[in-house]
Amino acid sequence: MKSLEGSNSRIVSVGAYRPARAVPNSEIIDRIESTDEWIRQRTGIESRNFARPDESVIDMALAAAKIAVERSKLSIEQIDTVIVATITYPFQTPSAATALVAALGNPQAAAFDISAACAGFCYGVGMAHDFIKSGTSQNVLVIGVEKLSDFTNPDDRATSFIFADGAGAVVISASKEVGISPTVWGSDAQSRDAIVMEPSWIELRGEIDGDKWPDIKQQGQTVFRWASFAMSKAAKRILEKAGVSASELAAFIPHQANIRIIETMAKEIELPDSVIIADDIRTSGNTSAASIPLAMDALLTKHPEAGGGLALLIGYGAGLVYAGQVVQLPPAWNS
Repeated sequence: MKSLEGSNSRIVSVGAYRPARAVPNSEIIDRIESTDEWIRQRTGIESRNFARPDESVIDMALAAAKIAVERSKLSIEQIDTVIVATITYPFQTPSAATALVAALGNPQAAAFDISAACAGFCYGVGMAHDFIKSGTSQNVLVIGVEKLSDFTNPDDRATSFIFADGAGAVVISASKEVGISPTVWGSDAQSRDAIVMEPSWIELRGEIDGDKWPDIKQQGQTVFRWASFAMSKAAKRILEKAGVSASELAAFIPHQANIRIIETMAKEIELPDSVIIADDIRTSGNTSAASIPLAMDALLTKHPEAGGGLALLIGYGAGLVYAGQVVQLPPAWNS
């Protein structure tokens, strides 16, 4: 990858947490009058994980973060910045990140949340890289975490089978070598209503019967077309800005939204057969900001030989926003 002025950065470790409860399609299809075959054909999803009712966004983030920090060989006191990407933390303030650093035992670290939906993790990686490059930080913990089961209508045929829960985390540290390329990011905000969470908290003020709660809704075909083709063009720009060809990649780890989108993107950017394509969507569902680090963890578990290789990351979702970069994968812990 192209070297830039200033400090470089790299991902030194990854950690993941999946709730214990696995939910196969068979538990969902009756309420939406669908079939397991229909869900698999449209999305590739076979099962997903749901958190317990008493299991919070912070609980899941903490579990993933502890694994990432332990694998990094750093102490928690050496983590100077914590970024949490999430759209399902049910409080506007104080942030999930401050709750997390307090629970981790480093309450003086810089801490803040990102609301960039399914692109949130890649936004966080880009910001962590920039912080390190500028000298603002040395070791940054980036977490993507969602409890989407709290914001999904189980009777909605368009979304009930898509979303899931989980957390993934990486530690990004200063490096002599280039380990993260510049981030390519942007939005198509004119189409932001293609994915929405309604009603708003303000609209719910005064409701006491409990019948209303914010649910995620999306225009499936609009999102599919945008993600498949506009994001393929964005992926090509990411490779170009990194100075990397598709043949130099060890892995492609896109947001796990839909297996057909992933396959279309791989074809559009002409990935060779040698590139391992993350397909964590099959057993983890769409976990929004958590999906890329979860998929990275799963890929390195299954393919430890990919550790140290280059991976193309790209996240995209509600907004419509996107972000991506080429990264050097951390070494696999099980190799």
